[in-house]
Amino acid sequence: MKKIFLLIATLVLTFTTQAQEMPAHILKLMYTSNIISRFYVDNTDNDKITEAGIKAMLKELDPHSTYTDTKETKALLEQMQGSFSGIGIQFNIVSDTLFVIQTTKNGPSERAGILAGDKIVTVNDTVISGVKMERSDIMSRLRGAKGTEVRVEVVRRGIDRLLPFTLVRDDISTETVDAAYMIDDKNGYIRITSFGAKTHEEFASKLDSLKSLGLKNLIIDLEGNGGGYLNAAVDIASELIDEEKLVVYTEGRSNPRQEYISKGNGKFLKGNLVVIVDETSASASEILAGAIQDWDRGLVVGRRSFGKGLVQRPFNLPDGSMIRLTIARYYTPSGRCIQKPYDNDSIKYELDLMNRYNSGELTSADSIHFPDSLKTFTKRLKRPVYGGGGIMPDYFVPLDTLKYTKYHRALAAKGCIIQASLKYLDQNRQQIEQEYSDIYDFEKRFEVDETYMKMLREQGEQDNVKLEGGEEEYEKSLPELKRQLKSLIARDIWSMDKFMEIYNQSNELFLKAYELVKEKKFERLMQK
Repeated sequence: MKKIFLLIATLVLTFTTQAQEMPAHILKLMYTSNIISRFYVDNTDNDKITEAGIKAMLKELDPHSTYTDTKETKALLEQMQGSFSGIGIQFNIVSDTLFVIQTTKNGPSERAGILAGDKIVTVNDTVISGVKMERSDIMSRLRGAKGTEVRVEVVRRGIDRLLPFTLVRDDISTETVDAAYMIDDKNGYIRITSFGAKTHEEFASKLDSLKSLGLKNLIIDLEGNGGGYLNAAVDIASELIDEEKLVVYTEGRSNPRQEYISKGNGKFLKGNLVVIVDETSASASEILAGAIQDWDRGLVVGRRSFGKGLVQRPFNLPDGSMIRLTIARYYTPSGRCIQKPYDNDSIKYELDLMNRYNSGELTSADSIHFPDSLKTFTKRLKRPVYGGGGIMPDYFVPLDTLKYTKYHRALAAKGCIIQASLKYLDQNRQQIEQEYSDIYDFEKRFEVDETYMKMLREQGEQDNVKLEGGEEEYEKSLPELKRQLKSLIARDIWSMDKFMEIYNQSNELFLKAYELVKEKKFERLMQK
């Protein structure tokens, strides 16, 4: 299908009078596209040229105005809307083979008898194992319209033949609130990974569950949360901020000021509240953290957040592709704009986090400097806060650069740790499930053994990860590697809740948040 410029160009050439009334720069684009299409020396891919032109125009605006093609748009909308039609499995690819990590409760795969640990090798008579098929291609084969059938063949440990299954695709929910648990008898924890269409509904449900278990104080973990729907952040803020108060407002050249107000009838209006952020928490995460900080409702713990304060509106194009165009900036209740500078320098913008690391900002709060011109004050306690680039936490937790060796970071970057955990689980899942009655028994007694570590080292060698520091570096890497591997097993056998329970035991951000949220004189902490 011709893209939008070619469609308009045809209309312009047909209706000359209308063309003469169009702005010169629009006509210029149309004529250029038409000239290339008609006179270029070789055949041209007009769709590809048009997409390149759209991307180039958006790049001139700001770092967050983007274009997605039809396939990318569909995947993005599925992720944000929180559901799609598929077979109901969590999976990972190991050595070019699809491993089923978990089946969705009462989903198509569980109902048909597929088990965690199975390997799916064919989909509708097409081999997907051992052929280096892209993950996106595998997903597109498994997903489809609700009610349609898909045939798969499975390899199961201990059975020497392929097991055939015919599955009927159904609606599958994707959770954005992926962990919630009681830390002790009063203090609870909820982790939000992104803000989608169903995030508020999920959050409210988790909150109710924790309250039924005695919740008095709450930690909300936004670590690594890149944002999403603004309204989802506003709705969650309404569960936490009493009375009808401003949560955020937006304003742009063609978009007059629009205010988003909390409803004042939330589920957790009293009790200590701590929000965890880090350098990758962005957008809607910053809206929620900024509102809680500005109203002195709770404390923000961690490291300065990403600094994305631009509002994008989606514009659908005729072929199913989409432009997400920045139409406004958002501001916290105290009037802070959180957007960090971009100055039309995309390379500098993209390297910002690396520059923060190199400047020492992630390891020392003293390396962060805000000009007084960006200072404002919180609404209730009149504490100084700053705009101009992210949410600065009330309590800074440095990144522990000594915790992970170079070898560990290389293994993680190449995916070796996850790959090794899946291989180990494939061989030992049944034994682990039989030997350990629950996650707490597992946490107490399970030890990562030499067999496990040998798998990891072999995976690293296979992926060309060098142990440059020799056995000394390996021994230094062992404690964190073992902790991470153990956490991954807990996640894949039990749930993300259980994974986070183990992971958080050595997560400095969580430990600081937990220390603060338990404090009886919580208000005094905010005044400090």
